[in-house]
Amino acid sequence: MANQVLTINSQSNTDGVYNHALINVSTDAGTPIPQTFNVGFLPRIVRVYDLTGMIMDTWFEGMAANSSVHQVGSTGVGTLGVTNGVTVNTTAGQWGSITLDAVTMAASSTFVIEAIG
Repeated sequence: MANQVLTINSQSNTDGVYNHALINVSTDAGTPIPQTFNVGFLPRIVRVYDLTGMIMDTWFEGMAANSSVHQVGSTGVGTLGVTNGVTVNTTAGQWGSITLDAVTMAASSTFVIEAIG
């Protein structure tokens, strides 16, 4: 049996600082549009819980913009979404902002957005 080669990147929090944000959002019945939220730090993990549709999208540091691991609660099926998801902005002046596309921000839904840095 061949040996598996692993590349490991381990990080720790500087000076024990841990950033965690929870945002509660409800959308109305209007046409969904992309939404941007600023958490004030650069997240390494972002989870978007659609409590109405029982859907969870998770973005991890290093993933492409507008992508996520998409899980549907009613079926338990998980897929890698590469066109609808989460974008974390690392541009100066917009650092720490999270943009969720219109598909992710479904109409008439309640969301919890969790950012961990």
